[in-house]
Amino acid sequence: MTMTADGIGLVVFDCDGTLVDSAGHIADTMADCFLAAGIAAPTPAEVAQIIGLSLPIAIGRLLPHLDDLACHDLARGYRDAYRRRLAAGLMGDERLFDGVEAALKRLDGAGYVLGMATGKSIRGVERTVARFGFERLFVTIQTADTHPSKPHPAMMLAAMDETGADPARSVLIGDTSYDMEMARAAGARAIGVAWGCHAHQDLLDAGADLVVTAAAELDAAIATLIGAPLAPERRIGA
Repeated sequence: MTMTADGIGLVVFDCDGTLVDSAGHIADTMADCFLAAGIAAPTPAEVAQIIGLSLPIAIGRLLPHLDDLACHDLARGYRDAYRRRLAAGLMGDERLFDGVEAALKRLDGAGYVLGMATGKSIRGVERTVARFGFERLFVTIQTADTHPSKPHPAMMLAAMDETGADPARSVLIGDTSYDMEMARAAGARAIGVAWGCHAHQDLLDAGADLVVTAAAELDAAIATLIGAPLAPERRIGA
């Protein structure tokens, strides 16, 4: 049943694995980073399981024997490897998942307030937003630069605070269990996407209210959980 609560409808998206098909680039960059440090590269499947976490925590999951200082050192190595790959033109084929651009434009046009909460750095987000021409779409962007790693609720709480959204009218859309756990810890609703890094059942087990298999299903899923968007004349900045 569709909810009809007053207030804006806030829709917050994860980035990697939800909007952007970047798992291959992340796995390749992680391999470059590890090999440069004389460490055997993780497999793409192993890297897929840690996408969405802040870099030092993600590396700690891959190499649990390392201490925090070593994880932070490798995180710097990852950023260096990313810059080298970017300079070499190896990141240019990053693409949006099928139907994502159309879904974002539909949701924005319908009157939902859009946000992003991601383990990427703000510089990485800015590149992605500029690459796809999304500068106008996201009212609030929260990154790992200024918040604890998912599944801590800080990013979702900040997005709701910045937009004045109520948790009952806020939903997080992501591809990992960390996203689902973050949303639920913040008191918001959660939609998993089945095209990303974590399995359908893992998303449900982590607290997803719904899991969609195509971007075309997002509109109905969002309306079911948080209701219709606020009328355009009552939105932020109107």
